[in-house]
Amino acid sequence: MNSTKESPLGTNKKIARREKKMKRSKGIWGKALVLAVAGGSAFWLANFAISRTPIAAEYRAALSISYYPMLLESLIGGLIIGSCVSYFLLRFFDKIPTKNPILKSVILSFIVLIIVTILIGGPSSFLATSDVLRYFLIGTIFNVLRILALGIGIGDLYRRLYKGFDLSANASKSAQAE
Repeated sequence: MNSTKESPLGTNKKIARREKKMKRSKGIWGKALVLAVAGGSAFWLANFAISRTPIAAEYRAALSISYYPMLLESLIGGLIIGSCVSYFLLRFFDKIPTKNPILKSVILSFIVLIIVTILIGGPSSFLATSDVLRYFLIGTIFNVLRILALGIGIGDLYRRLYKGFDLSANASKSAQAE
């Protein structure tokens, strides 16, 4: 055969590798969804507990935040953040520098906290209130508590569901054993 043409066997190997990769990808998203629901629930419960405090009522009043829409938005936001943290936890499990899945999830969650603080927390405090530093700190503390709960929820569920598997052996194969 000509060296520039591929053999049919080589093509079959490529197809098999592509199919295997697609199965792994589907497996990662399925597991990430389960973890995201747990993390989003933890985020929402922490938000609900915080929202019952007088300081949260003052914060909502200062930023003109309605109570019931805020509860729905926190559920949606928790699911979005939980999806990101879950996917990156599964995808890069062995690249995160610790063995404890709860700590790995909390590390990823705090990366999200930094992003959320820069993109959402800062601008909302500066634009909506006269006492910028006070409300920026209150909002940041609320986010620390909510995102910490999300990270612990995802990491704990990961530990309980996948403790029998050694998923840290190879990050690209983190969706094995479907």
